[in-house]
Amino acid sequence: MKILLIEDEEELSKIVARGLLKCGYAVDSAYDGEEALDYYEINEYDVIVLDLNIPKIEGLEVLKRIRQKDKKAKILILSARSAIDDKVKGLDMGANDYLTKPFDFLELEARIRNLSRMAYIQQENELYCGGVYLNMSTKVVSFQSIKLNLTKKEYSILEYMMLKKGQVISTKQLIDHVWDSEADLYPDTLKYHIHSIKKKLVDVNCNQNLIRNIRGIGYKITEGEE
Repeated sequence: MKILLIEDEEELSKIVARGLLKCGYAVDSAYDGEEALDYYEINEYDVIVLDLNIPKIEGLEVLKRIRQKDKKAKILILSARSAIDDKVKGLDMGANDYLTKPFDFLELEARIRNLSRMAYIQQENELYCGGVYLNMSTKVVSFQSIKLNLTKKEYSILEYMMLKKGQVISTKQLIDHVWDSEADLYPDTLKYHIHSIKKKLVDVNCNQNLIRNIRGIGYKITEGEE
């Protein structure tokens, strides 16, 4: 999944971004309101983490502009403003969640997971498809109790596909949600990762054709025959 991190404190931004990258997320970092809106205009994000005290265009105005265009965006305010009035105002203006600084990274990541489940109408941390279980909390993927040894990027691809189970996902959509915007990919990078995931599924005797190539479009993960 892809996150837009809007935080003007550069050191804090780098620390949070590193933590999210270690958890398997793709992260774009913006340091002011103008840059944040520029990123938002050209990319699609699963979750937006927004500081309020940012230069050029302040956080609540950024929130307002995004909400005017997109009612479904998942926005988490991460701010030093801890007064109840600030929280109420942020939530009333359209934020989905509000976390105050200082904060624990584990709580931030848990809240991001929660928002991602809301975005895809998921009720549990564990996703399931054709005998494959994916736990969004532990980042563990297994088939019939056998753990799959996936790389972080392979996990991110499979997680996004399982969140979109039954839907055809374009190649561009997968790349946009799994890689950073600045990533310089080789033409066959995604195909290589998909092939590796399929091979690892076969290695644990998951012989169902779970991940299907949709010629000229992209991929689809689904249970059973269609």
